[in-house]
Amino acid sequence: MAKAPAAAPAARLTVRLTPKGGRDAVEGWIRDADGAPCLKVRVSSPPVEGAANEALERLIAATLRVPASAVRIVAGHQARVKRLEIVGADEEDFTRAFGTP
Repeated sequence: MAKAPAAAPAARLTVRLTPKGGRDAVEGWIRDADGAPCLKVRVSSPPVEGAANEALERLIAATLRVPASAVRIVAGHQARVKRLEIVGADEEDFTRAFGTP
């Protein structure tokens, strides 16, 4: 019996999203209340029917140069602070794309 192929590695990223922010942009790293790094991002889309979440996923995918399907929100769908899972990316990719936290 053949083994199933190993799943591609995925990295987690915490993001603080500002919808209706006037433009789509990654603004850099901030620290949350516990001192953990959090990427500050703004999108021009409103938080209606998932538009801001979709814009966030597309922006992160484009910045990391991975397919849009590789980025998904795994927690915080209706909150400003969200946890993303990015397949095919790692901490080095985050540092290269977003700077040092």
